[in-house]
Amino acid sequence: MIKTLAKQIKEYKKDAIMSPVFVALESIMEVIIPFLMAYLIDDGMDKGDINAIYRIGILLIICAIASLIFGILSGRFSARASAGFAKNLRKSMYYNVQDFSFSNIDKFSPASIITRHTTDITNVQMAFQMIIRIAVKSPLLLIFSLIMAFTINVKLSLIFLVMVPFLGIGLYLIATKAHPIFEKTFKTYDKLNNAVEENVRGIRVVKSYVTEDKEINKFNNISQEIYDGFLKAEGIVMLNSPLMQFTVDVVIILISWFGGKFIISNELTTGELTSLISYAMQMLMSLMMLSMVLVMIMISRASAERIVEILEEKSNLTNKENPIHEVKNGEISFENVSFSYVNDINKTCLKDINVYIESGETVGIIGGTGSSKTTFVQLIPRLFDVTKGAVKVGGVDVRDYDLNSLRNQVAMVLQKNVLFSGTIKDNLRWGKEDATDEEMIRACKLAQADEFIQSFPDGYDTYIEQGGTNVSGGQKQRLCIARALLKKPKILILDDSTSAVDTKTDSLIRKAFKEEIPNTTKIIIAQRISSVEDADKIIVLDNGKINGIGTHEELLETNEIYKDVYTSQTQGGTLNK
Repeated sequence: MIKTLAKQIKEYKKDAIMSPVFVALESIMEVIIPFLMAYLIDDGMDKGDINAIYRIGILLIICAIASLIFGILSGRFSARASAGFAKNLRKSMYYNVQDFSFSNIDKFSPASIITRHTTDITNVQMAFQMIIRIAVKSPLLLIFSLIMAFTINVKLSLIFLVMVPFLGIGLYLIATKAHPIFEKTFKTYDKLNNAVEENVRGIRVVKSYVTEDKEINKFNNISQEIYDGFLKAEGIVMLNSPLMQFTVDVVIILISWFGGKFIISNELTTGELTSLISYAMQMLMSLMMLSMVLVMIMISRASAERIVEILEEKSNLTNKENPIHEVKNGEISFENVSFSYVNDINKTCLKDINVYIESGETVGIIGGTGSSKTTFVQLIPRLFDVTKGAVKVGGVDVRDYDLNSLRNQVAMVLQKNVLFSGTIKDNLRWGKEDATDEEMIRACKLAQADEFIQSFPDGYDTYIEQGGTNVSGGQKQRLCIARALLKKPKILILDDSTSAVDTKTDSLIRKAFKEEIPNTTKIIIAQRISSVEDADKIIVLDNGKINGIGTHEELLETNEIYKDVYTSQTQGGTLNK
């Protein structure tokens, strides 16, 4: 885990190194000050030597200023290193997620991925900053102070050797008890984010069903679970404060008691006792700072593990060595294809599919809910890999293509149409980054979107809200179709993508496809027979198997499922007998 995270420091290595260097110099200055204070008291004040007071006083001022400068520089370098480290983590995680296959994404919920990019990275960033600064300063200050204390008086310094292990054991026990609770609580954050995300996205449904109270109770229950977890964990962690205070009090009492006796017996001077008390405070304060780092590490450890899970997750869809980059045409063939989401041939949702589609053909797909229509088309751009058999595009197995090259030639308009915040032009250019205004207008005319776009006051510069909430479902579908057309693909897949438009508009879209992009292979999944009846061939899927293939007329004569669907849509479910 540490090795994976350390790779993300990258260009901020210099800052990460310079911060501890200046921390070390700051610690040296802080240790020298009590030592000089002893001389100031013994050689200056007690002896009434004003020159010694001036001389040592100037040295104290120099050390204090140097300590301040070194502290500022270490803080600056640690801030740059930690902020840069967090930036690289976010970037690497985001880039890795972009390479995930659908099955990889299914492993992590969207809410969990968001939590890892925000809360978890913030925790790790804070921990990293404390590690390269406080976690370096604390042990150095402890060691330097202990060495200086032993140079002053060995007997009194033995008190430190007794109390430090006592404190260390206590802090270790606190850490081991608190970490599992923090780990569990951060997982609950995913549930909280998921609840909020669902509520915001489905707010219209929540309000229409008047289930606000139910959603509030769900949120409150998860929030209470997080509260209880943090209360329990931080209740354990907070034990370090009274433990530290107890140790400080005991050490000061023992040093004062024995130090007073040593002064009376002339084994110790007043200045040396003052220095020992200062060193005691420095040692105990360094341990207190170390305990703060320990607490932050406990909190961030669970976050770090969750971040590393994302960074180390590898896509199960990768390019072969020397992949093919050119897709010859839109010819598609399924050869004995079976597919399982769990990669188990005994639990397949597509079974023994054999289909040949010529380049430029228009193919309709009909089937009931759960008949695996969407799964069927998702195998073409290799969003999933087949469990058995082969899917070929342009006569080549899709697994032999470069993924980007293949997907650039297969435009897919999914069931859930997604528009992003930005102008209509911004959204259209997802299909082609350098698309001209003329190209966008042509694509929108083909998708029957130009007319309603022109009716907006800002036309193609109209701003689309996140998720496309300020356009209707039919308008959203047509914009997504236009976006796909801008890719000028060899294969166009519409996965129930005209369900929200009226039959007239649907007919105009199909007519435009036939006339304007005759060489593009078009696959249309639809619930309405009217959307596919003029296709070159129609595939009827039932329970993951092909139940029939043919033209509209052929299927009406030979396929019972198709006939039933047609009858239910045209005659209200009543057959003429």
